[in-house]
Amino acid sequence: MDTSTPPKTRIVTDQEAEDISRVEELAYELKINEVMTATPITLAPELRMREVLEIFRKKRISGAPVITGDGNLVGILSMEDLIRCLIDTDLDASISKYMTTKLITVANTDPIIEALKKFVGTNFGRLLVVDKNQKLAGIITKGDINRGILKALEHDYQTEEIKKYRASHLFEDIESDRTSLILRYKIKQGDFNRGGQASSNIKRALIRLGASKQIARRCGIAIYEAEMNLIIHTTEGGVLRVEIESNQITIDAYDYGPGIKDVQLALKPGYSTASEAIREMGFGAGMGLANISRCVDQMKIESVLGKGTRLKMRLFLENDHPNNALTIDSEE
Repeated sequence: MDTSTPPKTRIVTDQEAEDISRVEELAYELKINEVMTATPITLAPELRMREVLEIFRKKRISGAPVITGDGNLVGILSMEDLIRCLIDTDLDASISKYMTTKLITVANTDPIIEALKKFVGTNFGRLLVVDKNQKLAGIITKGDINRGILKALEHDYQTEEIKKYRASHLFEDIESDRTSLILRYKIKQGDFNRGGQASSNIKRALIRLGASKQIARRCGIAIYEAEMNLIIHTTEGGVLRVEIESNQITIDAYDYGPGIKDVQLALKPGYSTASEAIREMGFGAGMGLANISRCVDQMKIESVLGKGTRLKMRLFLENDHPNNALTIDSEE
């Protein structure tokens, strides 16, 4: 029985998560079979190096896998191998004399991050890609990865532009005295793995609807802090409700326990009731409500000890409203 202490799992902070670029994200999302060359030029082991020289020249390639007649992968020949052969003036030798037989392979279903790791570890210019039966499925180079990522980024951009257009025209043909879009999310207590997901989704929706980047950022920060409060301080989680109208955005975060004993104290920057375990994870610094109040135009807290808390926030989409109007309603 293993009685050793398990290693501590480090939680990626919100700031670190924001610093992860879309390119890094794609390295984990894209599969090798999505970017590799699926039908590479192959060589038979009985070919002479003189023939390889002509193939490399005509096809403008610098390496190729070597496979037998029954499809078994037995080696790879690179330009470096060909140069060694030329130095030895041994062009009549067979490929099997100069090819590399200690193969570094990647699986076609692996994410491209696995190929990148092997490129860094080996300094190779190409890697052989194999299927589940260890048969050659393709070949991947750093250039293949770059092209695949650029294509995915282009697709991201085009898809996002379409979504923005559709969202920004959402209300054009709707006639009513008051039109609004309501977004609602259930937040689970202690669900740090999905912490910030709701705020990220809402921020993206606002941008697609045509909100300015400043409004989207202010909402994103306020909703993130409210979301994390539900994750950290509640007993059963809670609900985030966002109503988007043409002139304002109303945010409502509520739960059913345990309530805030002293709201005035909770509003002080740095004050927190988070446990030591939560603090070790990098959360619960006591700046949540202070950060919210800086980002919204109105904030109202209603809390009943033992029953729950309701946090209401509002951002006006006009410039003639005072900032940070604060209302507190607390009962013990």
